[in-house]
Amino acid sequence: MDTAAAAARLRALYENFSRADVARLADFYTADALFKDPFNEVRGPAAIGRIFDHMFEQVEAPRFEVHAAIGAGEQAFLTWTMHFRSRGAAQTIRGATHLRFAADGRVAEHRDYWDAAEELYEKLPVLGALMRWLRRKLTAH
Repeated sequence: MDTAAAAARLRALYENFSRADVARLADFYTADALFKDPFNEVRGPAAIGRIFDHMFEQVEAPRFEVHAAIGAGEQAFLTWTMHFRSRGAAQTIRGATHLRFAADGRVAEHRDYWDAAEELYEKLPVLGALMRWLRRKLTAH
């Protein structure tokens, strides 16, 4: 298995990801692939697809920009920014993904790391104000 090629294939998928690509996830993920992010932990392409369907329902024009991909053995690590619009306003989420590939080059494990408090909660009107206040209080001591 060529990790660099497998990571490049997945990178190309996500950098051009559209709602139509949700139906093709079995081409990229094994039947029992684990997907985990700050809000979800599911197995299999169908369950992973439901997460992305939900993303397309909740935000406008989601787009992933992959900044770097580093691979070793059967694993790769990607850094990325997700760009989208919510209620007409441009938003971003910065994160990283740890991948483990199966022998056939499909993803066996996909784990996203991003700070939900900084990247999401702080951008909400009421909750954001509370989170920023708490952050200031915690850093002042």
